[in-house]
Amino acid sequence: MEACRMEGENKEKLASVSSLVTVFENSRTPGAASRVCKLEIEHHCPGGRAPPPAEPWKEPNLGETLQGSEPRMVSRRYLSSLKNKLSSGAWRKSCQPGTHPGLGTQEPEEKRIVQELLETEKAYVARLHLLDQVFFQELLREARASKAFPEDVVRLIFSNISSIYQFHAQFFLPELQRRLDDWIATPRIGDVIQKLAPFLKMYSEYVKNFERAAELLASWTDKSAPFQEVITRIQSSEASDSLTLQHHMLEPVQRIPRYELLLKEYVQKLPVQAPDRADAQKALDMIFLAAQHSNAAITEMERLQDLWDVYQRLGLEDDIVDPSNTLLREGPVLKISFRRSDPMERYLFLFNNMLLYCIPKVIQVGAQFQVRTRIDVAGMKVRELTDAEFPHSFLVSGKQRTLELQARSQEEMISWIQACQVAIDQIEKRNETFKAAVQGPEGDTQEQELQSEELGLRAPQWVRDKMVTMCMRCREPFNALTRRRHHCRACGYVVCAKCSDYRAELKYDGNRPNRVCVHCYTFLTGNVLPKDKDDKKQGILEKGSTTGSEQSIMCGFLQLVGDKWGKSRPRGWCVIPRDDPLVLYVYAAPQDMRAHTSVPLLGYQVTAGTQADPRVFQLQQSCQLYTFKAETEELRDRWVKAMERAASGWSPRGPSDGDLSD
Repeated sequence: MEACRMEGENKEKLASVSSLVTVFENSRTPGAASRVCKLEIEHHCPGGRAPPPAEPWKEPNLGETLQGSEPRMVSRRYLSSLKNKLSSGAWRKSCQPGTHPGLGTQEPEEKRIVQELLETEKAYVARLHLLDQVFFQELLREARASKAFPEDVVRLIFSNISSIYQFHAQFFLPELQRRLDDWIATPRIGDVIQKLAPFLKMYSEYVKNFERAAELLASWTDKSAPFQEVITRIQSSEASDSLTLQHHMLEPVQRIPRYELLLKEYVQKLPVQAPDRADAQKALDMIFLAAQHSNAAITEMERLQDLWDVYQRLGLEDDIVDPSNTLLREGPVLKISFRRSDPMERYLFLFNNMLLYCIPKVIQVGAQFQVRTRIDVAGMKVRELTDAEFPHSFLVSGKQRTLELQARSQEEMISWIQACQVAIDQIEKRNETFKAAVQGPEGDTQEQELQSEELGLRAPQWVRDKMVTMCMRCREPFNALTRRRHHCRACGYVVCAKCSDYRAELKYDGNRPNRVCVHCYTFLTGNVLPKDKDDKKQGILEKGSTTGSEQSIMCGFLQLVGDKWGKSRPRGWCVIPRDDPLVLYVYAAPQDMRAHTSVPLLGYQVTAGTQADPRVFQLQQSCQLYTFKAETEELRDRWVKAMERAASGWSPRGPSDGDLSD
């Protein structure tokens, strides 16, 4: 029975080694370590539940040696041999109860699993001892003696392995041993396993540091001969069992899934009425959750740790510290000054909701940077600048400040612009999701304007530039040279320079004077405008676009087909308003205050659909012919019905009479 058990343990050990070899053979490059960790955790390390024997310094040889002198290489012939031996599964069957003739009374299955857990724990503690007391301590001594590599590098590589080793060697392993020795009186381990759960956070820190540790290990092995000499000497010893340091460092990463596998088997073998069943199941649930959520927990811990490090470098200012923030990017830039010819060194921290513009402190006592400006991502814009004097420059424009910055390379500039744009898009997407409750179809904003009593008290929702083609006050079309777009800071309308050539104090901006439109200026200040600025008569096309279904019989976008519309207007926002139900108004955009075309529908003949495209319909009267194209046949039918009603002289009698809008 003892020989059988030892054989099974040795085979299971080979399975673990095979898994480790596969991982490291396929993940030799820096940066792959994190994928190794997650892969092992997600798949719960199948087949890897057996360790070497209990004595850490007398482990048997595996029967194969590593080929070559490279410390991180493993023989592929050896790996193939291991996999072939494990594929049949015969090694497991040979140890099943009843397969050996002449055996006496068999022990309960649950006790056999506890014995297996104890043996694997002894082997695991031996590996932890090797990592902490041999590799770690030897490298520390060499660092102190030769000064060839920093002590901090050694501590970063091994992370909190000392705490993990002390917990298992001084608490968990002795508890398991005492429980198995007193199995007849206390046949249970569920309560012991439950005590392990609170200490699983130590593994999160270790696994979180694993990728960085692997990179540091590879880097210093290549550039420091004393560092490599210590590692090679220990790896070639009998205690290391001809395995590399990377192999041993992966053991803690795999340990939690191994606990889960053994405990799951233990619960399955327990009788229904066993006194340990409830505790064992609870312990299994705790271990299972830890294994399932370890990646997410580690990611969150890493985010919080990085965030805390950043806040410490910024001096832990109250208005900045927020654990819900996410750091997207940080790095040095140059600030292009309007007064100085040479750029100034600055540092940026980009979070999901703000951009911090900082200057490095000369005397770095406590904080390393001083925050000069905080720019909210909401409303921020970023674009590349074309400046021969300052290449790789870009513009960051926010509500609080506009910055002209210069990156060190074209790639770095593109990276900054992309990172800022990602943050802006996320904010806009969240805002659009929030607005979905008060919006209908495209352009159907039910309440665009601020109430008059709210003007200046809070920041308005700005009308998007693409939603208008003309000034929303004077109705004159915009152009790139003489009539450019501006936003009124009080109501959010897009207006021209002439209509926004006013300033008024806004409470939401600290009562500072801001650019406002003519209407808001009159309301906020009470000043009466000269008559020549406000006595323009309204033209026949100067009728505001009706975007809401409560104000129109039918409204929506239609393709404008044919030469009659001109090449510059492929699509128009078409409206049949309730207060003028016999006229079709065509706008360039949903928020325009003046239509570019109006069609009196009375007497027109409406023709629906053609064989070439059933979504097309036409209005025809005498020599006049207008061709439209709807997005769907169902929309075409509704438009045709609405226009046929108007052509026959029909008018709505009530607020909802004849409503065909979506």
